[in-house]
Amino acid sequence: MYKFISKLRSELLVFLTHHMALPFLRVLRRPPAFPYDGRTLSFMQKGSLGNDLYAFLKNKDLHLLPYYAKHDIKHVLLEYDTTGEGEVCLQCFMLGNRHISFPVAATVIYGLLTMPEHWSKFKEAYKRGRSAPEIRNWKWFDIITEETAVLKKIINQNNNYETNMD
Repeated sequence: MYKFISKLRSELLVFLTHHMALPFLRVLRRPPAFPYDGRTLSFMQKGSLGNDLYAFLKNKDLHLLPYYAKHDIKHVLLEYDTTGEGEVCLQCFMLGNRHISFPVAATVIYGLLTMPEHWSKFKEAYKRGRSAPEIRNWKWFDIITEETAVLKKIINQNNNYETNMD
């Protein structure tokens, strides 16, 4: 029963974000499209953020979406999974990192209301974001050729978080 509820929560979160909120916000905000395609990312230097983004998407069997690449880049750098729990952790990190937006607030509230068994993980993600240097204004498309390990080190410099994906 728990697995069924957990799967249902994740599917609902994906539906609410990917099929309702994000398309609406894309029209409202008009973000720039990601200037790279999957093939270009695959040929970038090993260990670069672009190549690691390509590997992440391939490993997760996800497609590069030109208006949501920034979100996937955050998954690579922050190492939160694409599960419902991971999505909420990512947004808790961003909230802690002083990035307040409708998607961040909505996802955090959704997670807090529907996933009480993960509250301690959400709290840790928030604290991690709070102690990290602010990343909300990073030029996400400009850092795509930088080394992922260096960027992770910058993010984690003020805490004891150890990366697991390296």
